[in-house]
Amino acid sequence: MQLFVGLGNPGAKYAGNRHNIGFMAVDAIAAAHGFGPWRARFQGQAAEGSLGGEKVILLKPETFMNLSGKSVGEAARFYRVAPEAVTVFHDELDLAPARLRVKRGGGHAGHNGLRSITGHIGAEFQRVRLGIGHPGHKDRVAAYVLQDFARADAGWLDALMRAIAEAAPWLAEGKPDRFQTAVAQRMAPARRAPEAHAAKPAAAPKEPPAPDPRSPMQKLMDRFR
Repeated sequence: MQLFVGLGNPGAKYAGNRHNIGFMAVDAIAAAHGFGPWRARFQGQAAEGSLGGEKVILLKPETFMNLSGKSVGEAARFYRVAPEAVTVFHDELDLAPARLRVKRGGGHAGHNGLRSITGHIGAEFQRVRLGIGHPGHKDRVAAYVLQDFARADAGWLDALMRAIAEAAPWLAEGKPDRFQTAVAQRMAPARRAPEAHAAKPAAAPKEPPAPDPRSPMQKLMDRFR
C-alpha cells in the first residue's frame, strides 16, 4: 500500500492558488483512475483506489499547509505505511513552470508543508516537485504562492495534470524515473517537421566576359562614332 499526498490549503478561496498545485495533482489522479469518492478522514480528504496493481490512498490534508504533517502522520500510522511508501506532490519555486522533478529525502527548502511532514514521519518520503517559477525576490514569495495561476498558465497546467495522471502508475510501481520520463515526453512541445520543398535548380554560372582587344584610344574613338 502507498500513500499519495497532495499539498494545498482547504477552501474555495485557495483552490486556484499556485500553492495548491499538489491538491490539483491528486485530484487529477483520482479522476483519471476511478478512485472512490473523497471522504473526510485523517484531518483531510481521502480517496482509495489502485494504480499499476498497487493499492493507493490519496490524501489532501485540510489542516492548512503549515500543519500538513498532522494529517499525513495520522494516515501513515493508520495504514502502517512507512515513509518510503509516501509520495508528496507539492509546489516548487526553484523549478520553472510546467517542470517536474522527483526526489527522495532531503530538506524542506523553506516549504512549510514539507517541514511539517518531516516533523511527523521523517524526511525519507518521496517528493514530486511541481514547478511554479519564482517571483524574483524572496520578499514576494508568500504573496506569489497564494495567488491564483494566471490565465496564461491554463494550457501548461492542464497538460501537466493530464501527464501526471497518465504516468502515476509508474510511481506506484516504484519506478520514479519512468514516471518523470513519461511526464516529460507528454509535456514536450510538438515539433512539426518542416514541409518538403522542391529544390530549385541552381542557376548556371555566368561566363566571364571575353577580354576587349581594343586599345584605350580605340575605345574612346568608338564612343563618339
